[in-house]
Amino acid sequence: MSRRLARVLPAIVLAAALLGAWELYVDIAGVEADLLPAPHAVASALWDNGGLVWRNFAVTAEEVVLGLALALAVGFLLAVAIHMSPLLRRAVYPLAVGSQAVPIPVIGVLLVFWWGFGLFPKLVVIALICFFPVVVTTVDGLAAVDPDQPKLLRTLDATRWQAFRFAELPAALPAALSGARIALAVGVIGAFIAETTTPTSGAYPGLGREIITDVNFQTPRAYAGTAVLFVFAIACFYALALAERRLAPWSARPQGDPH
Repeated sequence: MSRRLARVLPAIVLAAALLGAWELYVDIAGVEADLLPAPHAVASALWDNGGLVWRNFAVTAEEVVLGLALALAVGFLLAVAIHMSPLLRRAVYPLAVGSQAVPIPVIGVLLVFWWGFGLFPKLVVIALICFFPVVVTTVDGLAAVDPDQPKLLRTLDATRWQAFRFAELPAALPAALSGARIALAVGVIGAFIAETTTPTSGAYPGLGREIITDVNFQTPRAYAGTAVLFVFAIACFYALALAERRLAPWSARPQGDPH
């Protein structure tokens, strides 16, 4: 327990120092709450509007989880296809890079036209934002495998699939999971972008749209929603880091060290 506390204590101290500096700045400079609410005002808004924030957060969390799952599936399969086929690599890789420059508002309305006002258009936006780190890290991980391992398996009459399964995939898994952790952190802002660029319906459209609605009239509540997304991104990142130790224990890092 003391070792775990020692690892998280620097982050706690730094966060407390930043919040204290924020509080002092707002108090000393006399900044209006509509422009920059103090931390105590943000905490009060979160407490007073906990139900509203939670219901919208539940929508956003579902979008992040499902969107990331879609991004991981598409990104991993695309990376394997690129690794297996040099022709496909030359054809697809430039398009995958270019996809990251597509302005989401340009295609948001089109996605709704195709799939309606439900959940799926948002998942497509999140997947589009998140899949690229998975593709890049997985392709690099597959390319970095020791070439002697597949050769050894082929001398033992292993098929191409068996060589991939027993040599290339285990070697690439740590890199793929690192890409997944990057995608997860990006996925939270991806959900925000998806909610604010695609038309929606329903009483609780998500925390992103709630923040945009509140930012001009309920600024402390907008900051409270932002704080929830901030903490959620950190929690997801480290949760996946723990999962990596289960899925790829041979690449395990010291607990609490994301690098």
